Amino acid sequence: MKRLLLSSTLAITSMAGAALAGSHSISACLITKTDTNPFFVKMKEGATKKAKELDITLKTYAGKVDGDHETQVQAIETCIADGADGILLTASDTSSITTSVKQARDAGLLVIALDTPLEPIDAADATFATDNFLAGELGGKWAAAQLGADAANAKIGMLDLAISQPSVGVLRDQGFLTGFGIDIKDPGKWGDEDDPRIVGHDVTAGNEEGGRRAMENLLAIDPGINVVYTINEPAAAGAYEALKSIGREKDVLIVSVDGGCPGVKNVETGVIGATSQQYPLLMASLGVEAIAAWAKDGTKPENTPGKSFFDTGVALVTDKEVKGVDSISVARGKSRCWG
Repeated sequence: MKRLLLSSTLAITSMAGAALAGSHSISACLITKTDTNPFFVKMKEGATKKAKELDITLKTYAGKVDGDHETQVQAIETCIADGADGILLTASDTSSITTSVKQARDAGLLVIALDTPLEPIDAADATFATDNFLAGELGGKWAAAQLGADAANAKIGMLDLAISQPSVGVLRDQGFLTGFGIDIKDPGKWGDEDDPRIVGHDVTAGNEEGGRRAMENLLAIDPGINVVYTINEPAAAGAYEALKSIGREKDVLIVSVDGGCPGVKNVETGVIGATSQQYPLLMASLGVEAIAAWAKDGTKPENTPGKSFFDTGVALVTDKEVKGVDSISVARGKSRCWG
């Protein structure tokens, strides 16, 4: 198979042109975790727009809730039966889904993981994603710098995604703790750390209600929590509401990941201290272009040099800059946000 590096606008443009030259109608599937989270809404928007531009038939599927593995399995089976050329997938269960992914690849479909790497990562033909470890690490470094010497006595609440520990959640969690200066033990899982600054981990299902409930659970363990990591901005919003209900919203640092417009607005108003912005529209549009190239002549995308995936970028959004941590302003974050 030919290999193609998606590293520039020129490469992207050439892929688009190549797709239109195909001799058969190209079809693709987008399978997301849910169709309600703004991140996946924007991903669908990006894929739909690019598919229309390239005259590709796109079918979209989503789990009923984050963690709905069975619906994603059924969607893959449908895509295979329909004769799709490729699948773009944000997996809820990153290890269990690999059996279905193998069936799709064996049937000749190109499978690209978006946002959430599979386990193992090479179970998919390619992965287009944020560097999720870096996204977490930027937040951890920022929070530690904000606290200064008091970071040594921090009380940290970790609001994760799911008990199944999908790769995206592990990477962000372990990145945050590494950035904060905590020994993470096994980087392939969260919860085995023994640093006394960690009050605990709880799961949120990536939504506001889950964030509120998880925050309440951790506050019951230690009401003195002063740093909160959250898997995404809906969970951060829920955590903030839990803190507000006990009058603690102004003295706790909340750090998150996503960079959607509502989340960036929450950084501006002080609900979130800093958030790592990712770019779902780019992930999805590049994915559609990659399927088009595959359908035309078997070209596969290449990884970003030095990484096991194609890195679609990340930037920490905050107006409270700290030395040694790269960030962009809220104003710039607004100009690049989604949702």
